[in-house]
Amino acid sequence: MRSYTANKHTMMNKKISSWVFLNILLLFPIPVLSAEVSSHRLDLTTHLSGYLVLFIFMIAYTLVIFEEKLHLQKSKPVLVAAGIIWAIIAYVYKTHGLNDLARQALEHNFLEYTELFFFLLVAMTYISAMIERGVFDALHFTLVSRDYSYRQIFWITGIVAFLISPVADNLTTALIMCTVILTIGAAKPEFIAIACVNIVVAANAGGAFSPFGDITTLMVWQKGILEFTTFFKLFIPSVLNFVIPATIMYFYLPKDSPALPKEVSAGIKQGGLFIVLLFLATIATSIFFHQFLHLPPAIGMLMGLGYLKLFGYYLRTKFRRERSAFDMIPGAEGTGSAFDVFSHIAKSEWDTLFFFYGIIMSVGGLGFMGYLSLTSEFIYGELGATTANILVGVASALIDNIPVMFAVLTMHPDMSETQWLLVTLTAGTGGSLLSIGSAAGVALMGQAKGFYTFSSHLKWMPAIALGYIVSIYAHLLINS
Repeated sequence: MRSYTANKHTMMNKKISSWVFLNILLLFPIPVLSAEVSSHRLDLTTHLSGYLVLFIFMIAYTLVIFEEKLHLQKSKPVLVAAGIIWAIIAYVYKTHGLNDLARQALEHNFLEYTELFFFLLVAMTYISAMIERGVFDALHFTLVSRDYSYRQIFWITGIVAFLISPVADNLTTALIMCTVILTIGAAKPEFIAIACVNIVVAANAGGAFSPFGDITTLMVWQKGILEFTTFFKLFIPSVLNFVIPATIMYFYLPKDSPALPKEVSAGIKQGGLFIVLLFLATIATSIFFHQFLHLPPAIGMLMGLGYLKLFGYYLRTKFRRERSAFDMIPGAEGTGSAFDVFSHIAKSEWDTLFFFYGIIMSVGGLGFMGYLSLTSEFIYGELGATTANILVGVASALIDNIPVMFAVLTMHPDMSETQWLLVTLTAGTGGSLLSIGSAAGVALMGQAKGFYTFSSHLKWMPAIALGYIVSIYAHLLINS
């Protein structure tokens, strides 16, 4: 289940507009089709306000790309851009007496972000708790104590990310594997950069062959277009999508093995393993809420946060009792330790969370103005299904794959099963082409700041693109 809502909207966190895409948008003012909003929605794709919004978003996104050089946190420009974009939309709609329509559209997008926010916040809180309990230090100790080389660790973390992603949040999977990489590769910055690229590619590829692996696969499945087991036909193309770039990157990795830092301990603090089980239970709860009760998965995640808070209460109570008892015995130590859930909530990656807000609201505004549907209509109407579906994947590296896939589903082009599988594959894996193309990539830029950056990912784009092309060819060869 790939971040249902963590992909579901987090996938709204990519960025719109290369100049080529803008030229397409401006040169082909085709009527907009959309089932998402009322028929009274204004088509602003050729209006001055539409051009102004595109310009504002491009400026903000350019600042995001140059974050590491400007030392400007990526959330700041998109927060401002989102506010300006919706202010422009609201003003235009007000002049046409359609205030309520703009407000409803804004509330819809804000609800999308709210669900994503709480989903990610719970996931980040669990990860912080597991770090504090020493779970990842123990994993680190296990890997290095077995004398695995950097190259072996590269494959282990990539394969684990590929296998976990189909059933767990791809963002959470990437964050967990990145934590391992950061602790192991502290002395090898070049290893961290390459390993993070590998994790992003693996997590995105792993989610493409499962209805739960990515929000795009979930959307197609919920629409009843493809059966549950049909997605498994993408397994071999997904493997190739991951293995080909990983094989190329493998030859640029250090050949030696990481040293075992003295401060790393093999021990896990009390409750560490149980917190891992609680995290798995939280993911299961989220799946159950979404799949069987048809409730937002974020509700299940928040219930899972309750699991952690209750267990935290147990740990704190035990710690107090042991401290009171052993304080009376000189030199004696208890087995418990203090635990504060709110301290772990505070350690969440807030810049990333606010960045998601800015991107979701900005992209939502552009979609509301008609640009996303316009682009999709043009490529399917003029270029044909295969070319269009391949371009959908390329677009998902620049824009968010969720609005792209939504536009495709809204148009519902007459396509065969092979073509629907193709667009599912490309939308899920195309985001790997750029670090900003997926929730996993964006999150790792925050977690591995200074090591994994937009430019460090960009240098491997040819290898990733080769995997992308081969996976498409394999799918057409196997599943046609």
